[in-house]
Amino acid sequence: MGFVFLLLAFFAIGVVQGQLRVGFYSNTCPDAESIVSSVVRNATQFISNIPPVLFRLHFHDCFVEGCDGSILIENGPKAERHAFGHQGVGGFEVKEQAKAQLEATCPGVVSCTDIVALAARDAIALANGPSYEVPTGRRDGRVSDVSLAANMLDVSDSI
Repeated sequence: MGFVFLLLAFFAIGVVQGQLRVGFYSNTCPDAESIVSSVVRNATQFISNIPPVLFRLHFHDCFVEGCDGSILIENGPKAERHAFGHQGVGGFEVKEQAKAQLEATCPGVVSCTDIVALAARDAIALANGPSYEVPTGRRDGRVSDVSLAANMLDVSDSI
């Protein structure tokens, strides 16, 4: 549990620097957070391990170049998601489901990286972890390069 709080503090530091805010989409896409929550809740009913999978996806995205969605970009074999340290990272399909619903409701508004952050928050709460607010307003990155993830922690590394 202490590790979760350490990671939350890590993400909060980035939040302060990015001038994000809770309720960023309240005017442009007021149902954004509830749509993501619904998708995560539904996914958890069918895939019991989806909470840690989504939390790991968020961690891996934020570790490399900050929370920019670069792990989500699929641009061939040199894409960041193919880095050795990202082996076994999943949850992409949950993000895609949420994005599809958000695009149907408010096209072009909610960033993919915010979807990942919100999904991780909801997953943690569904796993009986702490509930917390997520400042939003991140912009999706446009660069995804496997070499940027070269320093990613390996599953055998000790914390």
